[in-house]
Parts: sequence; C-alpha cells; structure tokens
Amino acid sequence: MLIHVESAPSTSSGPVHIDQRVTLHGVTWAQYEALLAMRGESSALRVTYLDGELEIMAPSTDHECLKTCIARLLEAWAEEMDIPLEGYGSWTVKQMEKKRGVEPDECYFVGPVRTDRPDLAIEVVWTSGGIDKLDVYRALRVPEVWIWEQGALTFHLLGENDYAQAPRSALLPALDPALIVQCMSAPSQTAAVKQLRAELRALRAGG
Repeated sequence: MLIHVESAPSTSSGPVHIDQRVTLHGVTWAQYEALLAMRGESSALRVTYLDGELEIMAPSTDHECLKTCIARLLEAWAEEMDIPLEGYGSWTVKQMEKKRGVEPDECYFVGPVRTDRPDLAIEVVWTSGGIDKLDVYRALRVPEVWIWEQGALTFHLLGENDYAQAPRSALLPALDPALIVQCMSAPSQTAAVKQLRAELRALRAGG
C-alpha cells in the first residue's frame, strides 16, 4: 500500500484554511470497510474510494462554512417553496460491486427516501487535486451533483453514461442559481438565509 500526503493551499494563509488530504493506493474493499468502521460516525473526515485508491480528507473551516451555508440556503428555499427535502449530511454512499464509495459535503432526497443513494449530492471544491468525485458519483448513479467552486455553482445531471453540466437543477428547476450565488456573498450564514427568504417573499408579493 502506497501513501501520499497532500496539503494544498487556498488563497488564504494558515492551516485553518487548507484542506488536508491523505491518499492511499492499492487499498482493497475490505480495508476500506475496515477504515470506515474504525473511524465510526465522526463527520470530521471525508473518505472517498475509487477502485483501490482511497482519499481521506480533513476539510478546512472555510470548506465547512461554505458547504453549511449552501445547505442552509437550499433548506430555507425548500421551506419557502413548500418542496419536500430530506437532508442526510455526509452519508456514506458505497457499492462493493462498483468499487466506489463517497461521502458528500451534503446530500438530499427530493421526495421519497431510498436506501441506496441520494437524489442530490453537494460538493465544495476548496483546494485542488484529489480523486475525481464525479467518476465515483457516476458509478453510484447519483442523479445530480452540485459543485461550488470559486464563487460559482454548477449543476451536473446524470445521463445514460455520464454527467452533463446544465444551467439549472432538473430535480429543483425553480431554484435560481443566481439567487444562491448572490446570497452566498452575505456577511454571515444567518444574513444569507434572511436575504434569501426576503427575496423569495418579495417575488411572491410582486407576482
């Protein structure tokens, strides 16, 4: 088993702003399962497995703040729009036959809940490098992956063989990505949610 340790710097300075990664090569599925069992239910580390390559990431505080803000905005939007949305956090989604496993920053069901995979996964790309998570999600047949990177939100919709980038979500087509991006620039998560709710209520009042 080969081990590679990576600390990729962000535009900020100091270790609190850096995602820490350790990549292991030549890892069997049994070893992957054993590592998950040893870690337990802690959400401090994200573990991704791709056909023998295993990545352990400790997200920075910036990474965690961004993914939590997106989650709060999405959940507030669903409440305002009266859309059923069930959040499952960093649920471990894996399939032994596909040799794939991943823990999203956030994941959701839109409507009925299943046991095999979420409808929607959210990933924040804060530092470069690491396993290609879209490759993992594709094999696990997760219908949508939203990626936040460098102040932009992109939607990746699963087709027959691969993901295609789209201007909006297919699961939540009424959601305006420009509004989410606008609210993400608020000075705090609470301010972002308040801004989102105010914008939606103003739209309803004007319509």
